[in-house]
Amino acid sequence: MGLTNRQKIIFKTIVEEFTRCAEPIGSKTLMDLLDFPVSSATIRNEMAALEKAGLLEKTHTSSGRIPSQLGYRYYVEYLLEVDLDAETKMSLQTIFSERHYSLDEVVEKTCSILSHMTNLTSVVLGPDSRRQTLQNVQLIPVSRNKAVAIFVTSEGHTENKTFHFKSDVSIEDIKNCTDILNDQLVGTPICDVVEKMKEIEPLMAAKLVRHEVLFEAFVTAFMRFATEKVAVSGRSNMLYQPEFSDLTRLRNLMNVLENSQLFREWTGQNSNIAIQIGKRNELIQIGDCSVVTTRFHYNGNEEGKLMVVGPNRMQYAKVVALMDYMSNVIEDIFLDEKGGGKRE
Repeated sequence: MGLTNRQKIIFKTIVEEFTRCAEPIGSKTLMDLLDFPVSSATIRNEMAALEKAGLLEKTHTSSGRIPSQLGYRYYVEYLLEVDLDAETKMSLQTIFSERHYSLDEVVEKTCSILSHMTNLTSVVLGPDSRRQTLQNVQLIPVSRNKAVAIFVTSEGHTENKTFHFKSDVSIEDIKNCTDILNDQLVGTPICDVVEKMKEIEPLMAAKLVRHEVLFEAFVTAFMRFATEKVAVSGRSNMLYQPEFSDLTRLRNLMNVLENSQLFREWTGQNSNIAIQIGKRNELIQIGDCSVVTTRFHYNGNEEGKLMVVGPNRMQYAKVVALMDYMSNVIEDIFLDEKGGGKRE
């Protein structure tokens, strides 16, 4: 689509002003926003040309224009300028350098920060370990009713779980339980571990004094381990978006955001329009909703996703810049923990 430089500037200004104020943009408003002299008549002509090209739409309540779905896609593909100020970068680095975070904590913290800084809804999908196999289990006693379990998968994914037993468990039971699990479960797909645990329960009963306590603790832990890590934050931000003033529509969106399976189906519909932004970002348009996604790597082939959900009218430059930087921060945290040092 061939636009003149002036049309590009006018269109970019309309998109960015509309995402800020949610009000149709007219020629008089543009005259005040543009940093070059141009008449109101010329602006109206250019807006008419942009509307004819399908990038703008005229509303029924105003003589102003708003970006169309195609217009947002054009803006993201050709006019988006992504940059994050140094102060925000420093703040984000400081938050995650204050203490050691587990993967679950990083996922939840990242989700909260994204929703707060974008005033939209954020979704973070952590690495999915369900297709990996169990490689090692360690159970370290802390006291007679407390122990720390460490699970390691075929992809090198490590997860810790603290057990608070309902009754005392001996160190000998803990050692024997660890030996049984490593002997019987190593090489088992994570999604099948719970079923395999049920098969070896008689063996645990024969060799462990407190087998029922240990069995219950590990089944619960593996069920959680095999569940996809999903965090959602800022659902209430949708209440303040004028596009979601219809309660039925809002309720349907909330149902999708609260169910990871529904969310995957919603974002994976064949009718959706997906646009690549750079190397790891993507814009998915679902009707008048948009989902911006950014991928991050946790360890080797393990991949997670940051997502921001909102109306098509969102501040794409800010959203993409935040998500891109946050994914770098996440990767740096775990890269540093594994001895790889910070990225340059």
